[in-house]
Amino acid sequence: MASDAQHDAVPTLHTIEELAALLAAGTVSALGLLEHYLDRIVRFDPALGAILALDETGARAAAQAADDRRARGLVLGRLDGIPVLVKDNIEAIGLPGTAGSRALLGSPPVRDAGLVTRLRAAGAVIFGSTNLSEWANFRTTSGTSGWSGVRGQANNPYDVGRNPSGSSSGSAVAVAAALSPVAIGTETDGSIVSPAGLCGVVGFKPSRGTVPGDGIVPISSAQDIAGPITRSVADARTLYEVLSDRPIYVTSRIDRAPVELDGLRVAVWTPDELADEPAVRAVLDQVADLLRAQGSRTFARSVAQTGPFEAAEFDALLCEFATQLPAYLRSRPGRHPRTWPELLAFDRADPVELSLFGDENFALAAVSAGAGSPEHLRLRAEADEQAARAMAGLLDGCDVAVTVMNRPAWHTAYGHGEDWHLPTSSPAAVSGCPSLSLPAGLIDGLPVGVLLMARVGEDARLLSIGQQLEALLPPRTPPADFR
Repeated sequence: MASDAQHDAVPTLHTIEELAALLAAGTVSALGLLEHYLDRIVRFDPALGAILALDETGARAAAQAADDRRARGLVLGRLDGIPVLVKDNIEAIGLPGTAGSRALLGSPPVRDAGLVTRLRAAGAVIFGSTNLSEWANFRTTSGTSGWSGVRGQANNPYDVGRNPSGSSSGSAVAVAAALSPVAIGTETDGSIVSPAGLCGVVGFKPSRGTVPGDGIVPISSAQDIAGPITRSVADARTLYEVLSDRPIYVTSRIDRAPVELDGLRVAVWTPDELADEPAVRAVLDQVADLLRAQGSRTFARSVAQTGPFEAAEFDALLCEFATQLPAYLRSRPGRHPRTWPELLAFDRADPVELSLFGDENFALAAVSAGAGSPEHLRLRAEADEQAARAMAGLLDGCDVAVTVMNRPAWHTAYGHGEDWHLPTSSPAAVSGCPSLSLPAGLIDGLPVGVLLMARVGEDARLLSIGQQLEALLPPRTPPADFR
């Protein structure tokens, strides 16, 4: 374990830049930094349920290697020696990669996902994996976010009786409670930006195709993407530069000139679902006021009824899930289910998997027409068209759109699904546009986030806008019980 002096040198609320400065000054070693977070996990994670597994041996070796490089005057970049957690549906050697399901226990990955390879090459210390809504929240429609058969329930650090949202629940909880400086999540629709909103941290869903998708347990290759969960936009940007498969980001030759807020055209979407929730609407109104005070021009926008939109999306995702998950399982070594009948049989024989809710999406997938079928192609085209129309309507004549990410966290309960989610993540998720969730304040002590969206490929521009808005928003209030 790290010495008391090493512990004192690491601030609880830190950025990658601050930690890199401590490492450069020799105030703390990469190994000492790692031990700091391992100690916090021992202390706090029993109440939080954020961490699914740790690779202490591999992480200590990676941290020591970073220290040895630095002693020789070699530094791989800003992430060199920085601890990072990854969601447990991302393959990383030394971690179980279960997607939260007991069906994959005992069959650990034998390779790193592409994004993990990028992180390791940048010197990041991958030291553990995070809990998640099992199978990335696509096993059932009656499930509870943050629960997995492997780890149980992840809890919101602002009130452990409340939900962290999902499916990247553990990643958001871990970053909010400073169990790690940063983490990686994955999103199909809302699974990065929603838990970030409910847990009071930053979540960035990149444009489709900018982050390698190999080695991630799939729902849909059309929508799945990995991205950073952090406590600052600057950290999200640093991680994205490494994760992205665009060389301009990887080599950090990104244009860092800020986008001017003065004259920025901002679409403001107030969801109809907030008609009777003035406190949540007020958060968005305050953000619009802040932008106008900087010279931005705001324009009221709306998205048509989201019910049909979400139905087409779900049916398209189900077809993709039906084909792509078994294909992934067949490619993964080890003894585990590989077909829908085998998965269904496993769940029914296991004492934990169906203890709180069902697996009806598995049953639907087993009889689905599958990806590439005429039915799937029709559904995917319908979902994509509706998403493109929604984003075009939001961004018509505007540079960026802003809306509310979430209501305050709800009490965790089981067996009847969740109806507290707002539909604001879907247009960007289905269309492949980048989206960025920022903490915007507290309501009754619980975080509420705002969501920024931009056009496909405008990731750097969106992060620049988000970083400037972040500076105008109230300072983030960390969870009192986990400081």
